[in-house]
Amino acid sequence: MHRSSFAKSLADLKSRGVRLTPQRQMILRYLKETHEHPTAEQIYHQVSQEFASISMATVYNTLHRLTELGVIRELSYGDMSSRYDGNDSEHAHLVCEVCGKVADVPCPPIERFTSPELFAHGYAVGSYRLEFYGHCPDCQQSGAGQRDSELN
Repeated sequence: MHRSSFAKSLADLKSRGVRLTPQRQMILRYLKETHEHPTAEQIYHQVSQEFASISMATVYNTLHRLTELGVIRELSYGDMSSRYDGNDSEHAHLVCEVCGKVADVPCPPIERFTSPELFAHGYAVGSYRLEFYGHCPDCQQSGAGQRDSELN
């Protein structure tokens, strides 16, 4: 699981003629250097410490553009707040069903998942997203997941 560094991503974007304002660079650096999967609000909070005048709209627009350019990934889990991943390599995620924490884990290459049934639909598969759901160690230790299952 080899992720592109901030410097490599920056060089790639510059070579494609992408305008890189200091705010865009700061957002990209933050996402490339963290192993967390922050929401736009969390990114705004982090970046606004250095750029007090940055707006939430700038953060959203930058995240949208960086996602379009393929240097970050947007992860949606149905709770109305996307999370963003600076790891642009193919990898899987562990998602805690209690607290929402997301962690990266290596996964096998796509060739291991392919089968005749997959291609029978006529799709030209370019990428995939693999996620495992459960309870993170913190939630297991606190018993949070057990309380949820007892309610059902």
